[in-house]
Formats: sequence, structure tokens, C-alpha cells
Amino acid sequence: HTSSRLGRIMSSIRENFLAQLKYEPDTFQVKAMDSIDADASVLVAAPTGSGKTLIAEYGIARARSTGLRAFYTTPIKALSNQKYFEFVERFGEDRVGLLTGDTNINSDADVLVMTTEVLRNMLYANSSTLTNLGSVVMDEVHYLADKFRGAVWEEVLIHLMESVQVISLSATVSNAEEFGEWLGEVRGSTEV
Repeated sequence: HTSSRLGRIMSSIRENFLAQLKYEPDTFQVKAMDSIDADASVLVAAPTGSGKTLIAEYGIARARSTGLRAFYTTPIKALSNQKYFEFVERFGEDRVGLLTGDTNINSDADVLVMTTEVLRNMLYANSSTLTNLGSVVMDEVHYLADKFRGAVWEEVLIHLMESVQVISLSATVSNAEEFGEWLGEVRGSTEV
């Protein structure tokens, strides 16, 4: 009975999310949402402007609907600021916070936008902000290959609690299947 009840809840979350859209999601978006609903982590490698953010928003909505927090990480403060304002518009000002090192807005919010370094520092400090964390979106995950900053992404992926679902997004990762295999080794079930 529990699994069928959970299935109905997940179906309802998806229906409510899709009802807010003004278009039909693409096949890769549906497949990614299916993976998120199956509690798998996902790697979405798709061109700029193709709809990766929709998958991130679904992961965030799903975490929030189950009473968990969601983090959205970016490589640079400017992108964090941009996503913060987009998510304030989408989820409401009281539900979204921003942490960039320079800025600390609503750090107790359900949805926190931050630079990847901020998340790494939280992990090393065993921050209470990590309590009830359900999902982490890692935007621009191809930065993992950056020789100067890539270690930050790797540390986050390795040290995040096992229970956290990771939604990795990239427009430029060239070896998605191989990268997805590595994520699977590090994080567990990961769909590409």
C-alpha cells in the first residue's frame, strides 16, 4: 500500500508541475523527470536554450513537495544572482535564498542558490544548512574538468550525503556517457 500511495503522490507532483507549463516537455525532459521520480541522479547534456532548467526546476519542486530542501549551484556569482532572481519569480521570494560568499539572503529558505565553492565549504564545515537537503542541481558541471577549479566540483560530488539526489547540467560536456558512468561510481544510480 505504501508504494502505491507514494506513486500517487509522485504522479500528483508531476501533474501539478506540468500543469504550470505553457508547452509540452521534450522527450529528454520527460526521461529526466522519470529518472528523478525513480530517485536516480541525472546528468543532462544538452545545448544552451534546450530546456535543462526545466529539469532543475522539477527536481527542486519534487524535493520541496516532499519536505526537503534543494540547492542550485553555479560556477560564478553573476549566474547565481541571475538564477536567484529567476527562482524568486518562480517559487516566491520567501522560499528562495542566495549564498555567494559576498551575499547572504534568506539562508533558511527551502531553495538556496549558491556558488559551488559555498556548497563545498558547507560540506567541510558540516553546516546545519545541509539538514533536510533532498537535491542539488550542479549547473555547468563540465567545470569539473577545469584544472584550476575542477577539484571543487569533484569534492562536492564525492562528499555530498548519499541520500542527496544530484541533477547535473551541462551544455558542453563532450563525453556524457563516460562522465555519467563516473558519476554513477561516485554517487550511485545516475541516468544520462
